[in-house]
Amino acid sequence: MVINRQTLARWGEAYLFETATPFQKLLSYILLPLTLIYCLIIFYKKRARDTYTPPLPVISIGNLTVGGSGKTPVTIELARRYPKSAVVLRGYGRRSTGLRVVKSWDKLLEDVRNAGDEAMVYAEALAGSLVIVAEDRIEGIEKAREMGAASVFLDDGHSKYRIKKLDILIKPDPEPATRFCLPSGAYREPYSGYETADALINEKSDIVRTTRLVKPSERMLLITAIAKPGRLDRFLPDVVGKVYFEDHHFFTRDELESAMKEYDAESILCTAKDAVKIREFGLPLTVLALDVALAPALLSTVDGYIAGYTP
Repeated sequence: MVINRQTLARWGEAYLFETATPFQKLLSYILLPLTLIYCLIIFYKKRARDTYTPPLPVISIGNLTVGGSGKTPVTIELARRYPKSAVVLRGYGRRSTGLRVVKSWDKLLEDVRNAGDEAMVYAEALAGSLVIVAEDRIEGIEKAREMGAASVFLDDGHSKYRIKKLDILIKPDPEPATRFCLPSGAYREPYSGYETADALINEKSDIVRTTRLVKPSERMLLITAIAKPGRLDRFLPDVVGKVYFEDHHFFTRDELESAMKEYDAESILCTAKDAVKIREFGLPLTVLALDVALAPALLSTVDGYIAGYTP
C-alpha cells in the first residue's frame, strides 16, 4: 500500500470515527493521558465564556466533533433568511492569512485560494450578504459591524467561548464510535458540551436534505475533498468510481484528468465545496447540489434571538 496524504487522511478518519481495528483501539487508550491534558485545556478556555459582547446578534453553527457534519448548508439556510447578514469563518485551507473580506454584499473580492473553499461556497450561495474570513473571529465580527451587517453567523464558532452568541450544535449521525476527546477520539470537547448548547440539531431528525444533480452524465466519477466522504453515499447516483482526497485539498488538472482516464468517466461528480476549486480547469462537471430544510422550532429560536438582541 502506498502511504500518501490520501491514505493517511482515510486512516485518520477511520481511527477517529470508527476505531475499526485492534491497533486503532489500542492507540486510542494509549493516548488517554494526552486526552486528559487536552480536556483540562478546554476547561481552562471555557472560563472566559461570554467575556466579549458583540454589538450585533451572533449565531454560531458548530459541532463537538472534528470533521464535517453539515454546518455549511445549515449556515446558508439560516443566513439567507435575514437581510444584511454576514458569515464569518476561519477559512480553512486558504492560501492567505489575516482578515479578508471575500464578498462585500454583491461584489466578490477574493478568489478561492485566498478565500478557502467553504467561504467561496457561501459567497456563491448568499446574495446580498457579507462573507469574511478571519482567524480572529472577534475581528471578523467587528468588521462586519463596520460594513453595516445586521447579524453575524459564525461557521464553526462553538469553541469561541469568549463570544456571547446563540450557540447551535449539530449532533452527527452516526456518532463517533467512542465519546473520547482528541487525540483518543473525535470530540473537540467533552460530550457533556451538548447540554450547554442553546439549540441542538440532530442531523438525522432535524434536517431534511434533498439533492439534485446539475449537468449529470452517463458515466460519473465521484471526486471529493471533504471530511468523512462516506456520508455522501446515501445521496449518490450510480458512479463509475470514487476518488477521495484530504479535506480542503486543492486539486490539480493532472490528478483530475488522470482519475477520469483511469475510470473512463464522462464527468466529475462533486460537491459544491469541490466545484469551486474544479471549475477553473474546464473539465466536464456534475455537481451534487444539496438543499436543506430546518425544523421550525430552530428557526423560531433564531428569529427570537435576533429580534430580541440587545448588546
